[in-house]
Amino acid sequence: MKKSLVGALFGVLLLGATAAPATALGDTATSQHAAKVKPRAVSFAGTVALSNCSGSVVRVPNSQPTDPALVMSNGHCLESGFPGPGEVVVDQPSTRSFSLLNSSGSKVATLRASKVAYGTMTDTDVSLYELTSTYQQIESSYGIKALELSADHPTQGTAISVVSGYWKKIYNCSIDGFAYRLKEGEWTWKDSVRYTSACDTIGGTSGSPVLDQATGKVVAVNNTGNESGEECTDNNPCEVDENGQVTVRQGINYAQQTYGIVPCVGTGNKIDLSAPGCALPKP
Repeated sequence: MKKSLVGALFGVLLLGATAAPATALGDTATSQHAAKVKPRAVSFAGTVALSNCSGSVVRVPNSQPTDPALVMSNGHCLESGFPGPGEVVVDQPSTRSFSLLNSSGSKVATLRASKVAYGTMTDTDVSLYELTSTYQQIESSYGIKALELSADHPTQGTAISVVSGYWKKIYNCSIDGFAYRLKEGEWTWKDSVRYTSACDTIGGTSGSPVLDQATGKVVAVNNTGNESGEECTDNNPCEVDENGQVTVRQGINYAQQTYGIVPCVGTGNKIDLSAPGCALPKP
C-alpha cells in the first residue's frame, strides 16, 4: 500500500513543490479507445484531502440530495490503521475531517465525518465515511457536486484520470487490464485495475478516485503499486492468475473497482450488505 502517505516524503523530493495544482500528462495513444475519447474536463472538484491520503465525495445513481454525503477512500487509509485480512469495519463513530477542493484544487471547506460506514482491505481496499453534511448542503454552500460511482464494470483500454486531492495532481493514462487476484503481503484483492505506466502514482495518492474520462464517473479507487520488483510483499503487489501463475510488474500501479459498491448503498445512503447484488465482504 505505497499509495498512502507512507513514503510520501520521498515523493516530495522527486516532485518538488506541490502547493500549486499540477497535471501529469498520460499516454498520448495508449489504445484505440483512448484515442477516440473526447475527454471531459476532469478537475479536482469533489475530491478531498485526508491527513494521510486522498479521497472524494461520492454518490450512487439513487442517492438523494437530502442524503448524508459519503466520502470514499481506501481501507488502508482508515484512522484506526490497516484492517486485517477478513476484517470489515461498519458503523464506527468518527469525527475525521476532510479538505474539500474546488475545480482548481483550492480548499473551499472542511467536511466532517459522523462515522465510518464501511471499511475493509479484503477483496477490495475501500473506506466509506458518512458525513454530517448532505449533498444538498455541500452543493448550495460551496457549489461542489459529488462524483457519481459508475454501476458498470470498466473496460480495458478506457482512458482514465487518477485525481489526487492530497497532492493536487491529476494522472492521465488508460486501463491496461485487470488482475484476477492482486496479492500484497497479507492482503488479496479481486479483479484489480492495472494502469498503463503513465499513471505513476506515489505515496499520498491512496484513495484517489479513478475517473472514466468519457463519462466523468468513478470506476475505481487508487490503492497500490509495485515499487521495487519484489514478489507479493508489502508495497510490491503481484498478480496471480486463475491457474496460480504469478506475475510481477515493477513500477506498475493499481486500483480497486467500485461498481460493486453501488448495489450496497440503500435508502438514505445507508450501507446494506444484505441488499440484492451486494457482494462486499461482510463482518
